[in-house]
Formats: sequence, structure tokens, C-alpha cells
Amino acid sequence: MAEFSLPKNSKIQKGKHWPAPGAKKPRTFHVYRWSPDDDANPRMDTYEVDMAACGPMVLDALIKIKNEIDPTLTFRRSCREGICGSCAMNIDGTNTLACICAIDSVDKGHVKVHPLPHMPVVKDLVPDLTHFYAQYASIRPWIRTQSQPPADRERLQSPEDRKKLDGLYECILCACCSTSCPSYWWNGDRYLGPAILLQAYRWIADSRDEDTGTRLDELEDPFKLYRCHTIMNCTRTCPKGLNPAKAIAEIKKLMLARRL
Repeated sequence: MAEFSLPKNSKIQKGKHWPAPGAKKPRTFHVYRWSPDDDANPRMDTYEVDMAACGPMVLDALIKIKNEIDPTLTFRRSCREGICGSCAMNIDGTNTLACICAIDSVDKGHVKVHPLPHMPVVKDLVPDLTHFYAQYASIRPWIRTQSQPPADRERLQSPEDRKKLDGLYECILCACCSTSCPSYWWNGDRYLGPAILLQAYRWIADSRDEDTGTRLDELEDPFKLYRCHTIMNCTRTCPKGLNPAKAIAEIKKLMLARRL
């Protein structure tokens, strides 16, 4: 990955505090920095942002820092509406989306911004989600059927059955919940984690799916499912207000019911 090179006469110095001249409402941000393009250890850089000339969200401040103070800062962002999950990061100790995290909601003082915890870092605030997405692909997240579809229409679903998907389909795979889970930190190579298990239950609960038995068979594993110890970090941190712990509990109930 190419690194932006600062001009030799630039006033910017790595790790230094860069005050905004004439700032009317300054706020200090401590941001995690690391680049694979040099041999330096990770560090926290300090930036001062004039909130009188900045949007209200943490993402607004990061964009302002990148545009006006330090173009080498790297982070993901896309929709800015809390829909895509691109800007998931750890802000003041909580995993959330930078685009919907109001700066005023962070306690007075410095705003500390880190990448999602316990994930390999590509650069700065960008985590490597390769393994996370591979786990998502492993549950085959689409409707699986054996019967032939109706010739003249799509597979229909009653309003009651559709309502069962509420609280599941809204997941945007931001990985905030999985990266807040100690069980996922310890066993992420084999435990699927709350985000993927919630997605798994979304398809198990779908009345149009005809492969529930196989889906449960694929999750019947000491690590894939049962490393969940109901710590509840996942539910507390979900920026969409979902309850992955409940979805995992529902899968466990189905596992038990088919044994009896």
C-alpha cells in the first residue's frame, strides 16, 4: 500500500499535536496509527479539531483531519448513514459506527479512536475482515430449497413469518459485535462469533428456507456455536440495536428441541 509522502517543508510532524489556528471550539482527538510501509511501532497521534467548523459525528472529524490536517490518515467509510458498516471502529472504548457516533456523546476531554479490537490491522483504522467474511460465506447465506419454485410468482411469505425476521435482517455485518466478544477473541479461528451466528439464524428463521436440518447440522460443533458464553457484549455494543445473543440462544433451543 503506497504511503502519502509529506513535503519536506511541511509543518506536520508524526505524533505531534496540531492545533487549528483560531479554533473557536477545539476538541482533541487521539487516533491510532500504524502503517505496514515502515518499521515503526503503532502509536497514537493527537489532533485538535475546531468543532465550530466540523460536523457533529466522529466520522466528520476524521474526514476533516484527513482533508485539512493529515492526508496520511487511513480509514474506511462509505454511506455515512449507518447502513453499510464500513466505518466501524472503537471510539472511547466502545465498538460503534463513526458516522452515527456523535462527538458530544463522548465524555468531555479527548476522543480516543482505535480500529476494531483483536483484528489484524491493514493500516491505521482499517481492520482486515478477510477471515470474518470467510466465516460469513461458510454459512451459505441465501435461501436454500429443494422444492421447485412456483412457475408464475416468487416464493411468498405471510406477514407473520416475515415479522420473525425483524431484528435479524437489519444486521449490516459491521463486526462491532464479534470484535467485542471475548470468546471470539480467544477462539476466532473456530468460533463463528455473534454476527455470523445472528446471520445464520436469520436464514434458519426464514419460512421460505427448506434446509433447516442441514443448517443446524453445520452448526453442531463444540466451537462454531457453543463457545458463546452469553457475555452479552455483542448486544450492548450493536450500533443497530440488535440482539445477537438472543439469536444464538434461539439456535441453541432448536438444537436441544431436535434432540428430545
